[in-house]
Amino acid sequence: MSNFIIEDLKKVWNKKDNGLIKIIIINVIIFLSIGIIKIFFQIGGLESLYIKFLNSLMLPANLRDFIFQPWSIITYFFLHINFSHILWNMLFLYWFGKIIYDNIGNNALISLYILGGIIGGLLYMAIYNIIPYYGNQINQSLMLGASAGVFSVVIGSATLIPNYTFHLLFIGPIKIKYIALFYVASSFFDITGNNSGGEIAHLGGALIGYLYIKQLQNGNNMGDPIIRILNFFHNPKVNKPKDNYSYQNINKEISQDDIDKILDKISESGYSSLSKSEKEKLFNASKK
Repeated sequence: MSNFIIEDLKKVWNKKDNGLIKIIIINVIIFLSIGIIKIFFQIGGLESLYIKFLNSLMLPANLRDFIFQPWSIITYFFLHINFSHILWNMLFLYWFGKIIYDNIGNNALISLYILGGIIGGLLYMAIYNIIPYYGNQINQSLMLGASAGVFSVVIGSATLIPNYTFHLLFIGPIKIKYIALFYVASSFFDITGNNSGGEIAHLGGALIGYLYIKQLQNGNNMGDPIIRILNFFHNPKVNKPKDNYSYQNINKEISQDDIDKILDKISESGYSSLSKSEKEKLFNASKK
């Protein structure tokens, strides 16, 4: 049975331009691996060693600690130890990531997630080391979870297509710009709460998500360095990332009637029913 699972994972992993699913798979595999490692360490009476290992993958607020584990600026946003934490992060990543993937492609999604995680982590460390209010927490504060990267994807999708509508259970249709606003406001008003470091990282991810899309609409791709690095490790002969979106029609005028028809089509049949040209029209309209 395990062989079937491995083969299925290989097939999914090897699909071209499959960044969204790969990010989810990496998060899930790390979550399961950490759980297995914890059990073996506990059985062996090495729980303190497990905690030390886990802490080495989390992002510390203290810069002196970070110097000795610089890899944690990456590992922390692939790390979860709570089932509900990874569940909601991956669900939000999938729901909003599909909008990014379908509209501006695989590279944009990967860039948003990684940039959001990095910038969110850097903002978390900066705030904790600069603002005296957090000084008494700095030595004990460690952060984990994909939320900063997910926030980047959520805000990126809301910036790209602010009027895209989700149909929520018990609530009904709601535009994603209001969902994004709600989560940003929630994080801001909780930056002095029990998860202050995480909320600060959320805001950093949200900021980079907004800036990424705005810069992309102006013809500047902030994600190029990320994709170049990934391409280098995947295939050193590849130096230039392929753009997933053509800018040739970026200045083409789009009527409000066209946009209304596209939004009606989304409401009736879903975003996936749109043609490539309709998606481009939405992208162009979102920059106005």
